[in-house]
Amino acid sequence: MPVALNANRPARSAASPYVVGQDGEGHWVAFETGGRAGGIFRTRRDAIRYACVETGCRPDEVALAVEPIRFRLS
Repeated sequence: MPVALNANRPARSAASPYVVGQDGEGHWVAFETGGRAGGIFRTRRDAIRYACVETGCRPDEVALAVEPIRFRLS
């Protein structure tokens, strides 16, 4: 499922409901900035696909993180 993401735009919670990136250990993660949904994925493609499905494939609602993501399961 192709999705166009703006990799040059830093992830910001107000502009992008979903963020995709890697955590400090190199795992791919995608999460809703509101903290209600997200997960750890095997590949970058899987993380992007999840975020795309959750946002209705609207590229302005998914951002790629520039720096490692602090992701915690609780």
